[in-house]
Amino acid sequence: MNTPATRVRREDIYAAAARLFREKGYAATSMRELAAEVGLEASSLYSHIASKAELLDHLCFSTADRFLAGMASIQATDLSPVDKIRHLIGLHVRIALEDPTSQTVFSDEWKHLPADRLQQFLGLRRRYETQFQAVIEEGQQAGQIGKLPADLIWMTLLSGLRWIHTGRKLPASDQATGLADALSRLFIEGIVPRVPRRRPNAG
Repeated sequence: MNTPATRVRREDIYAAAARLFREKGYAATSMRELAAEVGLEASSLYSHIASKAELLDHLCFSTADRFLAGMASIQATDLSPVDKIRHLIGLHVRIALEDPTSQTVFSDEWKHLPADRLQQFLGLRRRYETQFQAVIEEGQQAGQIGKLPADLIWMTLLSGLRWIHTGRKLPASDQATGLADALSRLFIEGIVPRVPRRRPNAG
């Protein structure tokens, strides 16, 4: 069912674009297909969005900004490194469930950004990765995290969280807290239950 042009919001267009970019790829998605997705004529779509490149730019940089803002907020707390990691896991879950446009970034369609914007985007991504690894290293120095390479821990965490951003069947946004808690337990406590050590018999 077509949506009247007066009711189409930019957010609707961004969400539809992210969905098509994920399913078909940026290069294979046409503005005509996007217009049909939101119930507009192709000519009407251009009154909302200048180009497909503008859509990709917005999706990539708004997601990067949201991650960095979340990181800054968590870093500003007095939480322990392990609790900061719990909150960073929660950040990934919330963004994935509340903002489906984040899927564009995690489906690697950012590679189609123009060269100058691509370098800017990669710079933001490196900043986030560096700050996340710094939290891991802080935890290692405090004896709260094992002495594995920080980049290995980070990449394992990222790989484990990636499905949330790219999955087709996700929990509802009101289940974000439960999912974040479950993933935190999985990543931080592992899958093997701890068995209390038996004290040696006295005498």
